[in-house]
Amino acid sequence: MRILMLDNEFPPLGGGTGVVNYHLLQEFAGYPDVSVDLITSSRSAKSYETEQFASRIMNYKVPVDNRNIHHSTNRELIRYAWRGLRQCQKLFQEHTYNISFAFAGVPAGVMSYTLKLRYGLPYLVSLQGPDVPGFETRYRNLYPFLIPILRQVWRQAAVVTAISHEHQRLAYETLDEIEIPIIYNGVDTETFYPGIQNSESINILCVGRLIERKGQHHLLRAFARLRQDLPDFNLQLTLAGTGDAESALKTLTERLGVAEQVRFAGFIPRQTMPEIYRQADIFVLPSRSEGMSIALLEAMASGLPVVVTDTGGTQELVSHGENGLVAGWADVERLAQALKQLLQDKALRESMGIVGRNVALRFSWASVARQYLDLISIL
Repeated sequence: MRILMLDNEFPPLGGGTGVVNYHLLQEFAGYPDVSVDLITSSRSAKSYETEQFASRIMNYKVPVDNRNIHHSTNRELIRYAWRGLRQCQKLFQEHTYNISFAFAGVPAGVMSYTLKLRYGLPYLVSLQGPDVPGFETRYRNLYPFLIPILRQVWRQAAVVTAISHEHQRLAYETLDEIEIPIIYNGVDTETFYPGIQNSESINILCVGRLIERKGQHHLLRAFARLRQDLPDFNLQLTLAGTGDAESALKTLTERLGVAEQVRFAGFIPRQTMPEIYRQADIFVLPSRSEGMSIALLEAMASGLPVVVTDTGGTQELVSHGENGLVAGWADVERLAQALKQLLQDKALRESMGIVGRNVALRFSWASVARQYLDLISIL
């Protein structure tokens, strides 16, 4: 089986979608009958690059000249699609493919649709988040133009998958006439495992891009309330990640009077992330919307109790009161109360961390890869 994989982001570019892609390639490398050619982005303005990921897996990076490693502009996405299709044409002269695998409906799904029209190649679309209308508020003015395109791309796909029940529900609001199976994300539980807490302070951790949808501004307000309610607690808040809202968030910490207790850790390489989780006591995911958060899975695998909003992936991963606590989006009061409950009860933090670790053990990347290959084999 030879797969042509399309994804405009791949580590270190992008966010969760690239991480999913990376781990799938790692798993696919263990199948002797599977070969993959991935078309992704290079930060170069002109140079086409190749990278031998594994013996039967090659990454082709087309020049996109990304200015921001966390997300692409519309112009950069168009550049990737145009140059990526040209790279596909070259590869079609050398190889015969069984299927194209598109990470996200735009731009990869549109590229796969184009390849089907030109070469008759069937394709799979793995929906990942913002490519589903209604997921990302900053794209609300763009979604009306994308919906007709996405409907056509999804209809013509051999299969379209989602990554959580909430993600699937949102996708059905755009197109309810096709079946959209769910394949959850995974986590490497050998790399992400619990640590031993020796610090005198209690460290609250939030991992994610610093953008409005991720809700760090609500977390900062909740943290400021905690500082008032629990003045004797030595509390620290770590925000891991960078993004467009970083400057505004730093200003907010000053205004709230918590700047000295909040650490902006910036971009952290993947190999360093396991230790970041092991240094934490509580993990918070205050997002408005998620497909299925990789960071949440990693935190649970690291044995952390979690406080999350009621968003994509929550119902599959977090049982309120068992391995975490659930608050509503933008409910600063409830968020602060949940954190206060965990801060005042070390035994509860420890028991929730154990339950969360056991839940994470059920979400392996090996299982994710097998589900995709089984699905592809019957198309």
